[in-house]
Amino acid sequence: MLNAPAFDQGVTGERPARVSGRVADPFERLFRDEYGKVLAIAHRVLQDRAGAEDVAQEVFLDFHRRQSPYSERAAGWLHAAAAHVALNRVRGERRRSRREAAGFEPAQAQDPADLVEEVERRRQVRAVLGRLPERSAALLALRYSGLSYAEIAAAMGTRTTNVGTMLRRAEAAFRKEVEK
Repeated sequence: MLNAPAFDQGVTGERPARVSGRVADPFERLFRDEYGKVLAIAHRVLQDRAGAEDVAQEVFLDFHRRQSPYSERAAGWLHAAAAHVALNRVRGERRRSRREAAGFEPAQAQDPADLVEEVERRRQVRAVLGRLPERSAALLALRYSGLSYAEIAAAMGTRTTNVGTMLRRAEAAFRKEVEK
């Protein structure tokens, strides 16, 4: 595993050919060559060193799982991924802030009949969610709480690309339960 001094050497431009007496593998070489750039891209977007380090770690981990260090496009992929992941973090924080602010708005005066209808509608929604499979109910609750597909995927332990299909199925099951 790489240690902190190796990160610093790679960021400052010193690129040792050997790590602990052995030749560095291709991923380690790529990491040493590109870590500083990936970190700088993330830092420019986030303006937060710790957040940028988290983004860089996420990008390299994702790259290691999905790509080959021998790819001609490796550096470009890493740089683009750093920008995208950092921007997604900014967007996620913005959404989270809006959700939290919306939750703390003072209630406006409403007609008592409207309040009773709202309470009844919420009770019915909770009852229908209670009859759905737990995974479907959780998926709907997360989505209608304002979470993005990526945030839902992380919470549900699935891939982001599966969330849309899962959500459509859960919504169809919800509608079917409502119509019963």
